[in-house]
Amino acid sequence: MNREEAFQIVTKYIKNQGLIRHMLAVEAAMRAYARKFGEDEDAWARVGLLHDFDWEIHPTLEKHPMEGAPILRERGVSEEDIRSILSHAHHSGVPRETMRDKALFAVDELTGLITAVSLVRPSRDIRDVQVKSIKKKWKDRAFAAGADREDIEQGCADLGVLLWEEHVPLVLSAMQEIAAELGLDGSTA
Repeated sequence: MNREEAFQIVTKYIKNQGLIRHMLAVEAAMRAYARKFGEDEDAWARVGLLHDFDWEIHPTLEKHPMEGAPILRERGVSEEDIRSILSHAHHSGVPRETMRDKALFAVDELTGLITAVSLVRPSRDIRDVQVKSIKKKWKDRAFAAGADREDIEQGCADLGVLLWEEHVPLVLSAMQEIAAELGLDGSTA
């Protein structure tokens, strides 16, 4: 499955632009991790793009992403990709075994936190965000409370990367590269 086919699945099932941007952020972060680890960038990016495709039709933990799996199968997504997507949810029961699985889990929550940090900047431009800005907001548990810091830390540990020295800079840089696609280029300031 190519990127265009994957994106068609996303836009068929997701209408919320914020959620689409989240999936684009995760896609970019996954591509960056694939590059870091010398893996297939397109394959890693694809699971990042598709990981929440069913959230609007299955917006509960009881259903997402498990009930999305049959839809992905019908659309020709590989079992390997589906397994990685299922593994990003604790409640799915699918263990995170591969580096790709672990990277998907590690970047998912962090992209939301970085987006929130970007949106509170006067410029609303992610390219103005620095790691120290994210670290400051990280400490304020009321800020972006939905971004599970424990999951981010666990993801880093599982992936074998340092949170502030490797993980946050890599994900931030990946998101900065697609600032306009994420609506974080200052155009809404």
